[in-house]
Amino acid sequence: MALKASPFPNGFVAGIHAVGWALILPCFWFLDRLIAVCKSTTLEQTQRLEQECYLNPLKVFFGFIIFFILFFLAAPIALLGFILWAPVQACRRPFRYHREPPSSLERETHRGFELVGKASFGFATANLCLLPDGLARFNNLGHTQRRAAAIGQHIVHGVCRNDIRIFVDSPSSCGTLSPSNSILPASNSSSYGATERQAQSPVNHSNSDEVQVSIPQSNSQVVCVPSEDTKEPLDNSPSHLSNSNQNSNQRGHRSAPRALLSQGLGQKGDVPWEVSTLFPANVDILCLEEVFDKRAAQKLTQALRPVFGHILYDVGVYACQPPCRCSSFKFLNSGLFLASRFPVLEAQYHCFPNSRGEDALAAKGLLSAKVLIGQSSKQKRVVGYFNCTHLHAPEGEGEIRCEQLNMVTKWIADFQAANTFPDEDVAFDVLCGDLNFDNCSPDDHLEQNHCLFEQYRDPCRAGPGKEKPWVIGTLLEQPTLYEDDINTPEKLQRTLEMEELRKQYISRPVPAKDLPLVYPESDQPWIGRRIDYILYRESSVSKHCRTEIEALTFITQLAGLTDHIPVGLRLSVIMDSDCAD
Repeated sequence: MALKASPFPNGFVAGIHAVGWALILPCFWFLDRLIAVCKSTTLEQTQRLEQECYLNPLKVFFGFIIFFILFFLAAPIALLGFILWAPVQACRRPFRYHREPPSSLERETHRGFELVGKASFGFATANLCLLPDGLARFNNLGHTQRRAAAIGQHIVHGVCRNDIRIFVDSPSSCGTLSPSNSILPASNSSSYGATERQAQSPVNHSNSDEVQVSIPQSNSQVVCVPSEDTKEPLDNSPSHLSNSNQNSNQRGHRSAPRALLSQGLGQKGDVPWEVSTLFPANVDILCLEEVFDKRAAQKLTQALRPVFGHILYDVGVYACQPPCRCSSFKFLNSGLFLASRFPVLEAQYHCFPNSRGEDALAAKGLLSAKVLIGQSSKQKRVVGYFNCTHLHAPEGEGEIRCEQLNMVTKWIADFQAANTFPDEDVAFDVLCGDLNFDNCSPDDHLEQNHCLFEQYRDPCRAGPGKEKPWVIGTLLEQPTLYEDDINTPEKLQRTLEMEELRKQYISRPVPAKDLPLVYPESDQPWIGRRIDYILYRESSVSKHCRTEIEALTFITQLAGLTDHIPVGLRLSVIMDSDCAD
């Protein structure tokens, strides 16, 4: 069944929703500004000290008075709008769908399986904290609309860049030089972040929803460079300079790097990994969390649509859920945002029914999607499954998260059972998102031992409660987001690669209740809280498909724009045509 752009069944219902929301919006905006004028980020506080500006108390006082009066005057109109808006949410579909018409069919298909029997797929996930501006400031992040525009542009510039990997052909070679830490210049390296102390970003920071983004030509190159102690001369033949990605959607297999440089790790037989100042090139599916603000979601959609032609946003439910029950009123959607290069064949959303406290105000849940990749050499349709979620946040409530993980595994199984057909080959099954627990905190013991990790593989996990030694935590300490050591992608990259510095900026593990924290154990590295995951499963893909990890990436490109470190994963899938039915 084709997905529809509007979440409403007809124009009449959509019109009632639009009128109701238009009446609510002024009151909502005045309340948002009322909170924002009273709550400053640490960056704003530092700037006022540097500029010797002492008028902020007057700004707060008069701003509070003005916005409170405007909020009070707009409240009766908002109440009328609420009466129109709330009932129509019962017939609302749980997401909006944007489809960008492709310039050619090849832009939406991957011909790797059809031509050479193997293909490479890139995935990325990031928590953006795009709450309404007033609420985002409690996480030390402001200017939600500006951040959304900047984030969209940075993602596009990262995924569309030339992907050049340099191999040093030497007996003592330590592996691959990735663009983030090699002799290759990083594009727009001086324009990252959201601080005024940094160079200004080329993003248009107006309130317009249109975000103009230039799309560079995308390809991937592998360059082999012999070292001085190598007897063989440099060969510029096609065998040494191979372009294995003709464009973002028609590409063959890319050789997996032997070891990606960061801390000198990347042991033989382990997962190739890196800390990169850029999003991985040629990401195929992107999952974002905490895109709660509707205008911010529209800005992201405008920025990403030239690259990702299929976008699901404004995912979730509103008002009383289930309908006609006031026990759980949803003020915010789920915050999930999915962008895919491949056509979305089916999508399904489920809302967690067991959220508590402030988390119950948002419709957190699971979004599952089935995407069309292309055809196999046997002319069978090749599809993939992609799932994204955001679990319960408060610490010390592992039982709720375990219940939600149980729901996630059941909902994914039900979705795939209903949408998998005999004439299809499944190339990948990926689950990602912000799970709000890590694999090193004693307080997260229940979640660490959940059966989900028996079904899906976590590339960073050595076992329950134990990370691999090269892993880096992904949750930043909010009060330090604008410190000099981490306020640009390059600085954040260097900090993450130095354990002593990393301790100051990555959130520490959570101790068990009433017990002291002993971390790390002797002879173990300090990792910190990794709560952003990309997991993959092989048992649910076609039997003649073999999956290998090409690279796992910790991404610093959004330094100063969010309090999480995005994560990327590239999988290589090889399809044995001799075993195919």
